[in-house]
Amino acid sequence: MLRLGTRRLRGLGLRGFPLRASPGRPHSVCSRRGEENPPLSAESRWKDQAETVIIGGGCVGVSLAYHLAKAGMKDVVLLEKSELTAGSTWHAAGLTTYFHPGINLKKIHYYSIKLYEKLEEETGQVVGFHQPGSIRIATTPVRVDEFKYQMTRTGWHATEQYIIEPEKIQEMFPLLNMNKILAGLYNPGDGHIDPYSLTMALAAGARKYGALLIYPAPVTSLKLRSDGTWDVETPHGFMRANRIVNAAGFWAREVGKMIGLEHPLIPVQHQYIITSTIPEVKALKRELPVLRDLEGSFYLRQERDGLLFGPYESQEKMKVQDSWVASGVPPGFGKELFESDLDRIMEHVEAAMDMVPVLKKADIINIVNGPITYSPDILPMVGPHQGVRNYWVAIGFGYGIIHAGGVGKYLSDWILHGEPPFDLIELDPNRYGKWTTTEYTEAKARESYGFNNIVGYPKEERFAGRPTQRVSGLYKTLESKCSMGFHAGWEQPHWFYKPGQDPGYRPSFRRTNWFEPVGSEYQQVMQRVGVIDLSPFGKFNIKGQDSIRLLDYLFANVIPKVGFTNISHMLTPKGRVYAELTVSHQSPGEFLLVTGSGSELHDLRWIEEEAIKGGCDVEIKNITDELGVLGIAGPYSRKVLQKLTSDDLSDNVFKFLQTKPLKVSNIPVTAIRISYTGELGWELYHRREDSAALYDAIMNAGQEEGIDNFGTYAMNALRLEKAFRAWGSEMNCDTNPLEAGLESFVKLNKVDSLPLSYQGKPYKELISLEKLPPNFLATCIIEFAWLHFITSRLHRKAGTETD
Repeated sequence: MLRLGTRRLRGLGLRGFPLRASPGRPHSVCSRRGEENPPLSAESRWKDQAETVIIGGGCVGVSLAYHLAKAGMKDVVLLEKSELTAGSTWHAAGLTTYFHPGINLKKIHYYSIKLYEKLEEETGQVVGFHQPGSIRIATTPVRVDEFKYQMTRTGWHATEQYIIEPEKIQEMFPLLNMNKILAGLYNPGDGHIDPYSLTMALAAGARKYGALLIYPAPVTSLKLRSDGTWDVETPHGFMRANRIVNAAGFWAREVGKMIGLEHPLIPVQHQYIITSTIPEVKALKRELPVLRDLEGSFYLRQERDGLLFGPYESQEKMKVQDSWVASGVPPGFGKELFESDLDRIMEHVEAAMDMVPVLKKADIINIVNGPITYSPDILPMVGPHQGVRNYWVAIGFGYGIIHAGGVGKYLSDWILHGEPPFDLIELDPNRYGKWTTTEYTEAKARESYGFNNIVGYPKEERFAGRPTQRVSGLYKTLESKCSMGFHAGWEQPHWFYKPGQDPGYRPSFRRTNWFEPVGSEYQQVMQRVGVIDLSPFGKFNIKGQDSIRLLDYLFANVIPKVGFTNISHMLTPKGRVYAELTVSHQSPGEFLLVTGSGSELHDLRWIEEEAIKGGCDVEIKNITDELGVLGIAGPYSRKVLQKLTSDDLSDNVFKFLQTKPLKVSNIPVTAIRISYTGELGWELYHRREDSAALYDAIMNAGQEEGIDNFGTYAMNALRLEKAFRAWGSEMNCDTNPLEAGLESFVKLNKVDSLPLSYQGKPYKELISLEKLPPNFLATCIIEFAWLHFITSRLHRKAGTETD
């Protein structure tokens, strides 16, 4: 039986623990002598002004300082409340992997590993990086299916990944019990790194390139000035910053509260166990690959001549640090640990002993139980925050070591170039909103921690914390008839089931219970008429004297005439597709903008930022929660709607892409003749409280036509057959409009006569040639010539002509 040795840490810092690593043997922060790599002393200088102030000296914050300074930014300052690595970095297990079930997050992992490989040479600091590879173990047929599914995505990346047979697994990890093992997913180059040494190397690099790292320097106050700069207060004095980045780890909630934000973060306790020397491990001629037993829900790696393993216990057993949620992090907490609790993880300890039998005879020398920070969906929050100017975040890292390098580079590029280098909307901090309560955050964090190693199915749904306050007026009507999906806090029907059909959530890598019902819904819309709840759409009202100028600048398409709608795209400075919106010109200078549910605050932030930059006199209002939306589509949709309104809906009077105010069954709606299904249809925007009455009226009116419900799965199938693009699938910040087939929506000869502003001044202030800044006209001529050159090239590529 795994035994407790003579050393067991209880609430003590690990740095300086007197065990020296053997040459060539893997070691971690847990076995490092403090004097082998003394902390770099804090800077004694102080600056009154900075371009960027980073709050937090963990590996993520220090990585950002390193990348900004290396890229040439002057006046980069990092403020750390106690000492570098304090918080979660210093006690991390340090795992590194190329693997991620997503697509673009693998780019973050890839960059991190490649950076760590060369960091020691660049900075002269030892980082303790070991790359023995890693193996994920499949002990069930469905897990083998998951591995095969993941292998279909390997072509997106340069990293190697293989499914390997049990014989190869045993060759690579001879200490395994092979009885249950069916296959393995092998990633060469994976491994582990010493988090403390990594951070110190990044700090050395940051200083080398000119960044200033100041500690101890706790931030006590943050104040946004009218010009968008920040006053940052510390015990050392005030510092003026053009932007601030919250990278404060489990202190991030406290930093957010200084400016009125409630970041949805929860501190959880994570334990791992370190054994003493195990003779069978010591006798090995090469380091063992990192092992992940997904059914046992634990990771295991070699630690010197012993083993280190850490479990992810179930959501019922895992421990949330509730007192920190209610009362904040204790002021002096920095390099402390919690009391260990073996009972909480014993089933995983037993699973580890069954999988790696040599553990049964091993002695425990350390049990590390430290705080890590979880967001509701386990992914970090990275990027600029909507609603607060020049406030960026890099918080919520449950896996900060592997993310640190790549996120530092990603954020640095975004800050310096004005757009993200590639699409990572899954990390957008604006994916959460006011609906993300503390209760929801805790429920989801528990679920996400407990589900760390569950099978990752396509179209996965997770149910903790649901429903939120964001339910449409149809939720009560429809919840017993359909399978709901979660969309930015909303519940929205994915598919509907009939009596006798299996109504449960049955995820699978093969056809499952929703396949036939969705096919029926598809036929319903194609042959008769269907109704869909589209209330989760993001919806903005924009009006004011500069509204047309702002939208004409923002969108690559032309502005629709009053009473009409079009599909428009916001492009980044490099011409990538940042967003797709429906733009309806409701009355002169007043617009309704509609975007996908997952892009609501992502798009709103961009619009608000450009309006401020351009000095636009506009009112921008988010009306997402105020309006419900019903879609009606199919060949009989006009016939059904016409029964409920006195307005003429004929094709000659209510044309495609036209928008009109109507009364449908005496309920006021804004009707747009458009349907994402590609069939005849309308979207009906109305007060959220009128949704149920409007739905009932339409369903009653359509009985003769055989009206029925359809969900988002059927709508997606219908739009694909019509070759309608979807942002996030066929286009995003990784694609330009021509690659996405958006030529008809992008007017390549569209050129502003003047930019919205020049050197930060609204162009309406530049009222005469005498007041123009130096070289203004020359700059305009050069920029126009360059734009004409690029436009001509794009036209030639598209096979079109231009004047």
